[in-house]
Amino acid sequence: MASVKLRDLRKSFGSAEIIRGVDLTIEDGEFVVFVGPSGCGKSTLLRLIAGLEPITKGELSIDNRVMNDVPASARGVAMVFQSYALYPHLTVRDNMGFGLKVRKVPRGEREKAVGDAAALLKLEALLDRFPRQLSGGQRQRVAIGRAIVANPSVFLFDEPLSNLDAELRVHMRSEIASLHQRVATTMVYVTHDQVEAMTLADKIVVLKDGMIEQVGTPRELYERPANIFVAQFIGSPKMNILSVDAASAIFQERAVPQPATQCGFRPEHFRIGPADHSGLQGTVLLAEYVGSETLLHIELDSHDVCLALHRGEESYPVRSRVSLSADQENIYFFDAEGKAVARS
Repeated sequence: MASVKLRDLRKSFGSAEIIRGVDLTIEDGEFVVFVGPSGCGKSTLLRLIAGLEPITKGELSIDNRVMNDVPASARGVAMVFQSYALYPHLTVRDNMGFGLKVRKVPRGEREKAVGDAAALLKLEALLDRFPRQLSGGQRQRVAIGRAIVANPSVFLFDEPLSNLDAELRVHMRSEIASLHQRVATTMVYVTHDQVEAMTLADKIVVLKDGMIEQVGTPRELYERPANIFVAQFIGSPKMNILSVDAASAIFQERAVPQPATQCGFRPEHFRIGPADHSGLQGTVLLAEYVGSETLLHIELDSHDVCLALHRGEESYPVRSRVSLSADQENIYFFDAEGKAVARS
């Protein structure tokens, strides 16, 4: 295992600064997920750690050794790509052992390493097949197996599940989580899918425009977001944001902390009832039944919001008038710049 430390890390392509001063420590054995919208710099940051892109400024160290000028092959990392990057003319066995063969590892040692990785990933029956004979999930397991065979100090994953269908993504998420528990190696994982981040990570790094917005456990980011961007990015459906004035009818006797100008409500924290003279008044626009819950989209005078009803709770038909209240302890407040304000 190894720690990874980034100190004022920056990356520019020409005049465009993509990574804008990132400071981060990834501890030995941690599973850290970089998450954020397209173009936020998460894959570029991963490639800087891997050595696939030169660092413009700052310092990167792995296991307390500065890696800025160390080539990718000597960093002790292994990367799993979105595209699998398997050699089509080689069998699964040869794909997994290719890196060891290039490094002239003795054949017996190479075969043992491939066999151990295949057993770990349940690939023994597929070792003599070619990539074209495998499903997407099987190809991804081979790509992971090739990384395991390299015995790296750090595993890097660049959106490895984005090419898979929804059911297979769920299955592979559990396999990757289980793999981390078994090999206990530092893992850094990039995804744009916040559900993947929430279910896999020990620690999530939320990125925006090449900078870190917040670092924390999934629970910390969900329950104590640092700003509106994190509050709406972490959680699905996203947090509803209203101006304090527009939501005043929902506060009851609660004092609004200063200098809050905006407030947030998770969909599961709204309460709904028939239209009356208390709470926020609105009209049901759409009802989405998704099995364990129903998502109601409500049109208010100034904003549309989303409400989550659990199975068994009374729903309301489209175009019906309703009133909304909220759990007072679960109201989030933000200032004019979108930064979280301490809740009283």
